[in-house]
Amino acid sequence: MSVLRADASGDARRLGRRWPVRALLCAAIASSAFAARPAPGDPATAPEIVEAAGAEGRVVVHGTTDRASAARLLADFAALHPEIEVEYQELPSAELYDRVARGRGPPADVVWSSAMDLQMKLANDGYAQRYASPEALRIPTWAVWKDEAFGTTFEPVGFAYDKRALAPADVPATHAALVELLRAHPERWRGRVAAYDPQRSGIGFLLATQDARTAPGFQQAVRAYGTADVKLYETSGEILSRIAAGEQVLGVNVIASYALGDPSRAGVIGMVYPRDYTLVLSRIALITRAAPHPNAARVFLDHLLSHRGQQALASASVFAIRPGVQGDATASALGHLLGRSLRPIPVGTGLLVYLDEAKRADFLRRWREAFSPAR
Repeated sequence: MSVLRADASGDARRLGRRWPVRALLCAAIASSAFAARPAPGDPATAPEIVEAAGAEGRVVVHGTTDRASAARLLADFAALHPEIEVEYQELPSAELYDRVARGRGPPADVVWSSAMDLQMKLANDGYAQRYASPEALRIPTWAVWKDEAFGTTFEPVGFAYDKRALAPADVPATHAALVELLRAHPERWRGRVAAYDPQRSGIGFLLATQDARTAPGFQQAVRAYGTADVKLYETSGEILSRIAAGEQVLGVNVIASYALGDPSRAGVIGMVYPRDYTLVLSRIALITRAAPHPNAARVFLDHLLSHRGQQALASASVFAIRPGVQGDATASALGHLLGRSLRPIPVGTGLLVYLDEAKRADFLRRWREAFSPAR
């Protein structure tokens, strides 16, 4: 029987405490008798790799995905591979990067993060090992870079809103419509809109630079945010908590999986996807160059990309990238809903442009100037 562990975030993580997630294994234990039977949707990992992974007996995964969202995927992996102990540790994206690039902390076999630019920097700088996953053939070509970096999700970015304060028709349908609302009715919206602070938030910086590449009026939009006193936060959790508390009524550039993944907020927080363009984020997974358990890492990556693993993600409202997966939280469903307005962020070296210190500093300087216009 495998042992599944996950580290808690916040104070518990800083104190180095480790929280077992044994409840996730109940379904795994009940179904382990069927694990050896190949089934449609199971990963197509080579048998010799599976055998070698069983001999290694362990896989260490470091990720930014919170434990609640990752729980179904991890439990399903444990059900299919009870011979492999899984240790999952939730980390902030910057700390995850530092652990790999600077050797800080225990080594991981797999790193899985929504900070696409930092993940690509790890791969481009030689910290990932190549693996021709048979499951990668079933995901879009833009989501795979040199068999080293793999996009695993298809998560739309849009406007989160307070259902108690706004009807869907009151939420702007495009980025341009949002700017016009803020310009035309600054007092109505003053202090009631939340967004990432790109100066403090890695994901906020990534999405802001993608907006700058996509929207011709980006600087005007930032100027409108400043005029309307848009409140800036470091994390999705802060934005959504403020909306749930009624302090703000609209969140900009919110990742849908975070907004929709908490059932307790289903009656409070809704999502609108901009019709001019909807950015799509993909959590990148890679096998580290120094993975202590490389075969177990390959088995885990194949599971993550398989139909079975993707279905587990979709069931937790973490949008699946693989075609054919069922449910609303899937690339297929979003394609039918939004069509050509979807703008997936490609997995590739284009993500590294704004990691250049001079370019980053210049972008943030221009952002600050636009956000704090002379009044």
